[in-house]
Amino acid sequence: MSIDWIHFTPWTSLAGGILLGMAAAMFILFNGRVLGISGIVGGLLRPRSGDVGWRLAFVLGMLAAPTLYFLVAGPTTARIDAGWLTLIVAGLLVGVGTRYASGCTSGHGVCGLSRLSPRSLVATLAFMAAGFITVFIVRHVLA
Repeated sequence: MSIDWIHFTPWTSLAGGILLGMAAAMFILFNGRVLGISGIVGGLLRPRSGDVGWRLAFVLGMLAAPTLYFLVAGPTTARIDAGWLTLIVAGLLVGVGTRYASGCTSGHGVCGLSRLSPRSLVATLAFMAAGFITVFIVRHVLA
C-alpha cells in the first residue's frame, strides 16, 4: 500500500474536520438537535408544522456553499472511479443503511460519539467495518 502524496491533504482535511465539529457543536447548542443530514433531509420529506423553515435553510446552505466556492475559486475536476450504476446502487445502500441505523455517519459519528451514545458507537463501528470490508473486497478479491 502506498499513499498518493500528490493528493494527500492533511491540513485541509483537518480544517474541514474542525469546521464540521464546530458546526455540530453550534447546531446542538442553538437548536438542541443533533446535526444529522439524513434526519434533516428526512424531515423535509415528512414535514411538520414549524419544522420546515430551518431544515430548508440548512439544505439550501449545503447547496450554496459549493456554489459559492465554485464562484470564488473556479471549477474543480472531480475524479470518480466508478460508473453510474455503481454510484446509484451505493447511494441506495447508504439510504437504506441510514434508515436501519436511525441516522447517518454525521449524526452518529460526529454528534453521537461526542455525546458518548452507545447506539452511535455501534452504528459508527458498523459503518466503518462495512467500509473496510467493501474496500478489501473491491481491491483485493474482485480486482
